[in-house]
Amino acid sequence: MANPGPHSGLIIEVPEAEPAVRQHRARLDASSPLGVPAHITVLFPFMPPAAIDAPALSRLEELFAEAGRFRFQLNRTGWFGDDVLWLAPQDPGPFRALTQQVFRAFPAFPPFEGQFEEVVPHLTIGHGHPVADLRAAEDTVQFHLPIKASAAAITLMTQRSAGGHWTKAATFLLR
Repeated sequence: MANPGPHSGLIIEVPEAEPAVRQHRARLDASSPLGVPAHITVLFPFMPPAAIDAPALSRLEELFAEAGRFRFQLNRTGWFGDDVLWLAPQDPGPFRALTQQVFRAFPAFPPFEGQFEEVVPHLTIGHGHPVADLRAAEDTVQFHLPIKASAAAITLMTQRSAGGHWTKAATFLLR
């Protein structure tokens, strides 16, 4: 990513996945020890934290109040190359719709800075570790599938400094 941060992002927390992924994320996902819970990203990176003002927060609240809550299942693991292990929602459609909704409202902030032609909704278990470690985590996590969950809110996560700890800055309820 071109911008070194600090960053912000919009996520759907998935506490239902924590029992299956917590120990693996703590070892294999650098964002976990920095305070990022198990989640599916709606939009990252979002505005620089210092630029998030009352009008931006109001606009986000309005956007998400228009979107309905939904139930989903994480029913399989997936990979980006041999580097990233993740859980996939059975139906990625509602997540993609939320991403598009935010991007339309805030076009200066394309998902993942426009790096990917298609945004794949996922819950990262680990990345940047030896394949053997990631495969061992995958074997363990698969015993917990499917994971049934619900999306009732969007969390705005922010950093104070580049590479620093993440905090929950705001929560927006879905209709």
